[in-house]
Amino acid sequence: MALYAIGDLHLALGCEKPMDVFGGAWVGYMDKLTEGLSVIGPEDTTVLMGDLSWALDLKGAEADFRWIHEHIPGKKIILKGNHDYWWSTAAKFYKFCGEFGFTDQWILNNNAYEYGEYAICGTRGWFFEESRSSPQDEKVFRRELMRLETSLKAAEKKEKLVFLHYPPRYKGYTCDEILELLHRYEVRRCFYGHLHGPAQGLAQEGLWDGTEFHLLAADRLNFRPFTVIS
Repeated sequence: MALYAIGDLHLALGCEKPMDVFGGAWVGYMDKLTEGLSVIGPEDTTVLMGDLSWALDLKGAEADFRWIHEHIPGKKIILKGNHDYWWSTAAKFYKFCGEFGFTDQWILNNNAYEYGEYAICGTRGWFFEESRSSPQDEKVFRRELMRLETSLKAAEKKEKLVFLHYPPRYKGYTCDEILELLHRYEVRRCFYGHLHGPAQGLAQEGLWDGTEFHLLAADRLNFRPFTVIS
């Protein structure tokens, strides 16, 4: 029984937007994902950290979620990424899952999931710099802060594992408000995705202010899930 995590699958089985067109590591990425994810067993749990499907709505995402259901055994915990346009309400998502038998997929949004002595917490996050952002950006950002804190509170006294889509810090940028929450709730490990290609050179990983950070975008991991807990 293990806990895995990976972000940015960027599936496009229901639309014409495969990531192979970007070249490099993404060439043949579906075969790479199939092979890499084969280490996951039916007793395991996997956190999928956003940007799962290019589909514009749940109907269009059916083929992608079927692929997830068939190729990632065990429980899947899903959080939102900036390209997850299919994302709707939890009620609509669970109705969709029920219709197609995807009963092993769960949303991480304003909640937390117990995993032994740990709690799986998180939200999408957001890039936010007051000098460069709009009032709409600020509104989204404040909402993401509330969602993260709600998730952390739901964990109660469990050790908290935080999963985000956006990085809360990288070279030239820090999101002080999210980092403050991680510090206040004594989060020891934080995982994020979103960064691809040359942008991955901006990633800041390792221990900082008591929290260990890891970039888990699929191409960073060579399309193999990261083992959070073995």
